[in-house]
Amino acid sequence: MEMVVQFLCARYPRLFTYSARTGRFWNGVRRLSFDTRRLEPLRFLLENVPEDFAVMLEDKATGHYHLRAGVVLSAIGWNMGTKMGKALHEIHTPVPDYTKIGGSVDRYFANVACDKPIQRGSWGLEVGQPLYLQPGDAEWATRAAQDPALRLADVHLRVDWQTLRRLPRSRAVVFNFKALFTPLEDLRREPRVPRLLATVLREGPPAILEYKGTHHTLHVALPALDAWAEEQEEKGRVPRGWKARTLDENPFYPGWEQGLESKCYS
Repeated sequence: MEMVVQFLCARYPRLFTYSARTGRFWNGVRRLSFDTRRLEPLRFLLENVPEDFAVMLEDKATGHYHLRAGVVLSAIGWNMGTKMGKALHEIHTPVPDYTKIGGSVDRYFANVACDKPIQRGSWGLEVGQPLYLQPGDAEWATRAAQDPALRLADVHLRVDWQTLRRLPRSRAVVFNFKALFTPLEDLRREPRVPRLLATVLREGPPAILEYKGTHHTLHVALPALDAWAEEQEEKGRVPRGWKARTLDENPFYPGWEQGLESKCYS
């Protein structure tokens, strides 16, 4: 809560203010005041920021990190009730091949530094913009079949932008994320991306693609991505016959240096 207050007031000083004398935080977006000395910290996060938070604490006896607290409102296929108290390897049981990397992930968590937060993105294709969806929900059943009436305009790329950050006093690792949706049609303007995504959807490990739950969108997404990839080659936006592959350095892409120069001098 303290870190969020510091960030909001420094980044958006016209919208958020904090009084060290009274402990009150003013949210100019919602036009509400909050007493940070009385309000439970997770409740404060729930009321003031759109990101989700999960607090992982180390078990000193085993060295494993366990989920001990959090506020999560934008999960697909899981919820806090099914994960609370579990260790990382237990939380990630549904993830294919996680057992191969579980030990290294635990060591990675142990070495996260307070001043070096880590960011990554987790992606999938969705119909509409489902923020919170659980097995048993009526909409969940639609993910098992391909709707012939599905429109391209209804398919979105969902990316959960995730951050891992060490808290300085408790030494807990906070895992926080925010879901962002992009209409699939927007990728038409992104050089190389349509062919790259189509290649991943066709050639990616079947277990991973099944875990991501992309099947219900493929009959609409793949033909569109193929058409856009061909269009980009015909218009000379990408070299014809280039091999779709991820880049050696992320998140860079071909031509990023020119884009940086144009931004610096514009």
